[in-house]
Amino acid sequence: MSKRKMYKLPLVLDPQPEGGYVVTCPFLPELITEGDTVPEALNNANDALSAIIEAMKELDRPLPPVLQPAKENSPLWVETVLAVA
Repeated sequence: MSKRKMYKLPLVLDPQPEGGYVVTCPFLPELITEGDTVPEALNNANDALSAIIEAMKELDRPLPPVLQPAKENSPLWVETVLAVA
């Protein structure tokens, strides 16, 4: 089993009037997906990123500079919303 690579990318989760979220990445226009919940949307974004990387490899195209794997044990910056009562 190959080791999973980590990538640092900003994601925008845009709430939709009918419910759910559309996910995009300002640095990677090819990445667009959706989900009914935040966890589902993030999981789908992970799947979309995997598909983008696989397609680039199949097309023998280099990954864009923004898609370079994060260094092992490097800090991760997560911006999120927390609800407190």
